[in-house]
Parts: sequence; structure tokens; C-alpha cells
Amino acid sequence: MKKFEIRDPVYGFVELNELEKDIVNTPVFQRLRRIRQLGLTDYVYPGATHTRFEHSLGVMHLATRMYDSIVNKEENIRLLEDCIGYNKNGINKDRQLLRLAALLHDIGHAPFSHVSEEVMPSKSDGEKYKHEDYTVKIILEKLSDVINNHPYNQANYNVTAKEVAALIQGNVKILGPRSFWKILISSQLDADRCDYLLRDSLHIGVKYGVYDIDRLLVSLTLIKDPESGVPILGIDRGGWHVAEALIIARYQMFTQVYYHKTRRAYDYMLKEAMKASINEFPSPEKIDEFIKYDDYYVWLLMSQNGNNQMFERIMNRNHLRMIAETKENPFDEEKDYINQLKLKLERNGIWYWEDTPSKAKSWYNLNSTEEVKIIDGENVSLLSDYSVIVKSLQKQFSKSRIYVYPEDKKKAEELKREVVKWKK
Repeated sequence: MKKFEIRDPVYGFVELNELEKDIVNTPVFQRLRRIRQLGLTDYVYPGATHTRFEHSLGVMHLATRMYDSIVNKEENIRLLEDCIGYNKNGINKDRQLLRLAALLHDIGHAPFSHVSEEVMPSKSDGEKYKHEDYTVKIILEKLSDVINNHPYNQANYNVTAKEVAALIQGNVKILGPRSFWKILISSQLDADRCDYLLRDSLHIGVKYGVYDIDRLLVSLTLIKDPESGVPILGIDRGGWHVAEALIIARYQMFTQVYYHKTRRAYDYMLKEAMKASINEFPSPEKIDEFIKYDDYYVWLLMSQNGNNQMFERIMNRNHLRMIAETKENPFDEEKDYINQLKLKLERNGIWYWEDTPSKAKSWYNLNSTEEVKIIDGENVSLLSDYSVIVKSLQKQFSKSRIYVYPEDKKKAEELKREVVKWKK
């Protein structure tokens, strides 16, 4: 079996087999080279120019290491045989299935990644499409031939494009109990989060997202849910500190990098610039039209719109300026202060933008069904039961900030002082 290697800045080398190489070489996958992982974060951290392409390779590599760490333990193999009915061929097939799902999990991302989510079209129920909807469509319509009919796949695994899409969706109807492996692609202990923390930290040049990945891998273990009979993925009790370190890393990256005041200003400006130039992206039903959109194409469209003021501000690095912010979990007095400031700005004809974090993007979900599990023999606990630090972070991150145009900052600061004087 021929292997191909790609040098990766995080892991050294990422290996591909013939099937994976041919998928990576398709135009729809190569498109990910032209989609930034972190939008315009390089306007604040110049090194943050990495893309969804390298992240996708990294997630495949890390998901595989997680899978191997789990199935290389005899007690886990016995549990998987009991819960899912695996034999050796089943273990090998689902390893390949997981690799393909991890490799393709982000193939439906729109330009500039998460910044463009508000530019997505709406479904009939009013909800906006997500990049996962496009991912499934691309796999089933643009990659089914290379997956289903690949000689290497047919000779060894017979993994179908339908199964790959089903694993990304967690579709139990198609995969049955094998859908359990979705947890390695999308959960609070998945390869996606574990990779982007290490990768973003490296490219940005910070240490906030660094954790002991090797300790994490050897600590992964399974237990059978006594009620449902399905496997539960968790960390063995001896390694719970590395799970804590992972969550702290996510918290620090969220508060220090992803929620950086200037980065958030550029996210907003880019979103508004895209809205002014393209209105919304094509729906998944027009997938051929959608895959034409990448960062370069959208940048061109924005540059051709002579009335796109937000784009002009981006080009001139004339970004919005923050004039006020609350603590991460503000008291009522702080919220009242922000409301008074907004009212003052409105009465004086000064435009402002209030930035508040979305609950959907919380850095960690303390819901008991989604929390990281700690496994001690036959007992299952939550990470927050062990970690005083994690437990202390029960409150929702709700920092609020007020931004104005640079030319209005001086006047806004004067009004702000009046609000402070009123507050006293």
C-alpha cells in the first residue's frame, strides 16, 4: 500500500493513502486552501494566515490517533465488540470511515470561515443554513464518485460517501451504533477542537491553547452506558488534569484571542462588507455556484463595490474603536451603565455597535449530557465534579462592548465621561 506524506507544522508529517490523496486533489477540497481558518485575525496577529486546508488534514491525523489509542486497548475492543458487534474488519473499515469524515468535516465552509455565517441563506423554517449542510451536499454530489468507485476503497473497505456524510451528521438510521464515532469529530472532546487549539496557538504565536496532547491520547477510554448500551467516550480518572488543561486552554484562547477587541471589530466589519456586496451565498441546492466562493472571490466582489464603506475601512485598517466594555460576567450596575451610554450616543446622533457573545459559541458547555466525562472503573462523573476551576466557570461568558467609528471616538469618549459622572 503506497503512502503519501505532507509535512505539517503541528504534527510533523500527516500520512495519506491513495484514496485520501485523490480526495485532497479534487477542486472542492483544494478550495479550502483559499479559506482562512480565522477570517481577518491576521490584521491583529500577522501569523494567523493558516487555512481550512491544513486544519482538515490535522483533524484527520488527530482523529486517527484518538481512534487508534482507543482501539489499541484490549478492554475497549471487548466493549466495542459487545456494544457494536465489531470484528477486525469492522474496526479497520470504521477507522477509514472516521478518517474520511474528519478530512471532509469542513469542506462546506463559506469564505472567511465562521465570520460569514450570518451571510448564509435561510431555510424554509427561517433557520440559516450551516456549513455542515453544504459539507453533506458536497460529499454526496461532488465526491461520491471518487469515494465509492476508488479502486483502493473497493478493494479494502467499501466505505461509501453516504456513510461519510452520515458520520458527520451522526445519522443513526444509516450507521446504527457506529454513529458513536461522531464524538471524535464533533463534541467537547473532539479532534476538531483539539487541533485548532494547537494550530491557532502556533500560527498566532501564543501559548494559551497549548496542552499535553500525548497525555490526552493515552487517557482516552470507553465505558458502556448501562441504560442505552452504547459506548461513552471519556478520560480515565488518572488523566483528568489533562482534560482540565484542555478546557482552560479553550477558555484562554476564547477570551484572549477569539474575543480580542480588535479582532471582533474586524469580524463585524467583514461581515457587513460581505452583506453589502453579495447579500447572501447560494443555497446548498446550488452547490456548483456555492463552491465558486472562496476568500479571493469574495474579496474581489467587495473591492468592486464602490459604495462598500466597511470594506474601505478594512483596506485602510481604519477599524471600529472600542470605547467601553463590561467584565466577563457583568453586574447589573455595569449593564445599566452600558444602556445609559447607548442612550447617550443615540441622542447625540453617534452610531455604535454593541458586541455581545453568542451562546451558541460558548467556549465550554456545562450541560451534563455534553460535558467531558471522567471514567473511574465502572463509574462515570463529569469533569466539573473533579475540577474546581471548571466548576467555577459555571456562569455564561457575557462581556459586552461598545464600538464607534474612529472619527466619532473623541466625541463618544466625552459623552462616556458624562455617563460616568451621572453614574456616580
